[in-house]
Formats: sequence, structure tokens, C-alpha cells
Amino acid sequence: MKPVPHATSLRRAPVQRRSAERLTRILDACADLLDEVGYDALSTRAVAQRASVPIGSVYRFFGNKRQMADALAQRNLERYSERVTRRLRQAGGDGGWRTAMDAVLDEYLEMKRTAPGFSLVDFGNQIPVGARHGEPNHRVADRLTELLSGYLDREPDEDLRRVFLVAVETADTLVHLAFRVAPEGDERIIEEAREMLRAYLARALD
Repeated sequence: MKPVPHATSLRRAPVQRRSAERLTRILDACADLLDEVGYDALSTRAVAQRASVPIGSVYRFFGNKRQMADALAQRNLERYSERVTRRLRQAGGDGGWRTAMDAVLDEYLEMKRTAPGFSLVDFGNQIPVGARHGEPNHRVADRLTELLSGYLDREPDEDLRRVFLVAVETADTLVHLAFRVAPEGDERIIEEAREMLRAYLARALD
């Protein structure tokens, strides 16, 4: 079992394997309940019951449900990074930034469609529902700069980070539009987003 990343919202980081497994169950339960009842109806007690842990175990890690959602968002980012890295490793060095862009967008779309709780918290910018704060997109841009600079043979400097930040903000807005139009994401809007990203990145990275 992979350890849960130590999110900044954790009151106490798990040290022993048993504690890490308990934290994983708590976050899994939080994600499932977000899909079932939404954020407003989510409660720490319901999460404890779903995870089959004492409620004191939840409070050992989190002071409230917002901290729990923040930790879930951080775990989502770690898992997303792993998925993109694995996809690029399988692709090898062919395709340059175009292969990288497809991996970044496709893995995000797959998590939107399949990862429990992701539609509400993704990387942290949807709680409360509908909130659109910039910090998570900056965090994603930083992570992509770290992940992709070597693959693209580019310096991980502020210029590359700015390029990724613009691309992430653009993709975020258009993907959310696609999923407002259709539950699984409107394919025509997604393709428009892909074409816009290709045009922008061609100018910035070619």
C-alpha cells in the first residue's frame, strides 16, 4: 500500500503502518461520501462510520471536514502526478510537449470521470462548491513544471512555470464548462480545449 502524502492540513502525520492505513480509509470514506451526499451534508461522524474507525481517529488527523477535504485534494494531486508520470514513462521520449499535453489532459479527464469525490474537490478549488480560488492551479502548475521539465529538456524556470500556469487555468475553466454541459464531459468542448492548448503551447514551447 502506498503511503498517504502528509498533507499540510493533517493535525498529526501517520507514523506506523496501521495509522497510515486508517488515514487511507478515512480519506476513501470522505471521497465516497462527497459523491453521495455532497460537501454541505458531509460530517466527520459519517466519515468515521463509513471508514469503520472511532470518531476520535478522525479528529486525530483532522480538526474539521474542510481539513479532510484539503487532505483529499492533496492526495488527488499526488495520484494525478503518478498517473501522468506513468503515462509519460510508457510513451518514452517520443512526441515532446504534445505527448505530455495529452497525458496531462487525458489523465485529468479520467480522474474527473472515475475518482471518487474528485468532481467536488479535485486539487482543492471546488470547496465550497463553486468556489474558484487560484492557489490550487498554481500548485498544479508548479508540480507540472517539476514533472515535465526533464521530459521536455527545458529549464524549470519561471518562464516554463508561467506557460504551465496559463495552460492549467485555461484547461481548468474549459473542462469545468464541459462537465457542466454533460455529466461525462462534453466531447466537443473538450476537443476545443485541446486545440486551444495545442495552439498556445506550440507558440510557447516549439
